[in-house]
Amino acid sequence: MDLRIVNYGAGNIKSIQFAFQRLGYDAVLTSDSNEILKADKIIFPGVGEASSAMRKLKESGLDTLIPQLKQPVLGICLGMQLMCNHTEEGDTQGLGIFHTTVKRFSNNVKVPQMGWNTVKNLKSDLFKNISEGDYMYLVHSYYAEHCNETIAISDYEIEYASALENENFFGVQFHPEKSGKTGEQLLKNFLDL
Repeated sequence: MDLRIVNYGAGNIKSIQFAFQRLGYDAVLTSDSNEILKADKIIFPGVGEASSAMRKLKESGLDTLIPQLKQPVLGICLGMQLMCNHTEEGDTQGLGIFHTTVKRFSNNVKVPQMGWNTVKNLKSDLFKNISEGDYMYLVHSYYAEHCNETIAISDYEIEYASALENENFFGVQFHPEKSGKTGEQLLKNFLDL
């Protein structure tokens, strides 16, 4: 399987690559449009700040390429948020793949949310062999609001979309590469799609 990780300078790449290596696959890091287009599956990671990440995507032309992809794409953390219509972080227009808005948690809770949280209301083959209430690892100050494309929710101050799906695009707020056996199962499910 030809697996590519989108390289735009905003990702925790090594841990993602190691997670796929444990599953027997090499995930190659690239910003080359042709390499991305011919891949079987694509990972769109992200750690950092939304407006600077979107600026890097625009500089490389990846902002127009990613929404046109036809193969399965998995956005992780900031990657998922950038796939939404808009994020309050830096008042940033997203890629418009998921039709929801990303908002900041209030000051009534500790921000960022950092650590383990449950996922529930699981609605996709992405969660095959994952149980309601299983734990995933999260580090985030912003969350995607509920929408028709929500396939899992988590609760931190409010219920929010911890996973989204629209056709061949999937997004998870949590870090499957840091979520033990449950996260590994999700990555395996993505590869099996």
